[in-house]
Amino acid sequence: MTTPTRPQAFDLIVFDWDGTLFDSTALIVQCIQAACADLEAPVPDDRQAAYVIGMSLHEALRHAVPGLAEERYPELVQRYRHHYFDRQHAVTLFAGVLPMLHALKDRHHWLAVATGKSRRGLDEALHTVQLRGLFDGTRTADETRSKPHPQMLEELMREFGAAPERTLMIGDTTHDLQMAANAGTASVAVSYGAHEPEAFHAFGPRFVAHSTGELHDWLLRHA
Repeated sequence: MTTPTRPQAFDLIVFDWDGTLFDSTALIVQCIQAACADLEAPVPDDRQAAYVIGMSLHEALRHAVPGLAEERYPELVQRYRHHYFDRQHAVTLFAGVLPMLHALKDRHHWLAVATGKSRRGLDEALHTVQLRGLFDGTRTADETRSKPHPQMLEELMREFGAAPERTLMIGDTTHDLQMAANAGTASVAVSYGAHEPEAFHAFGPRFVAHSTGELHDWLLRHA
């Protein structure tokens, strides 16, 4: 006689991309700094540049370089994209991400991505054989509202008919956790991305994972 499986706590599990699944925090920081240097604008330090990861690109650059003349932000965006797309193939998924995603799929969770990336940027990142078919839905910052506004999560929940109490958001920034709180969903934080974990607790995440292995283990036991 087989033992019945534990009922799932969450139908829909939504992941942030950069710094949560994709090891790109350092690259994004460097590309923001390089774009600022190209325009001879003030260059944010690593902490300032990392803080804006997760926002839409335009909003992120306005926060990272607040004193730039308004008409120069489109040029700053273009320089960032130039540096990022030239180097993005040098970064990869964090070790352990693929087994974790496959294990969740085997348990019949819906998996989704909610990211500050553009649609072009996310589609290029997902255009690999190893990731094909793993995600059931995605939202990017250029097709909806930027984090921490809850619209990304709200749209994904409507798409799958998932209630807020049956939805889990996982991310590496306070923007992700605040978005989850704004949408009324549970959240889990990871400490190996862009933001310092000391800032997470104000948003009440269920767990703070310090590695993908810890995240995988928590999800198998609690999700």
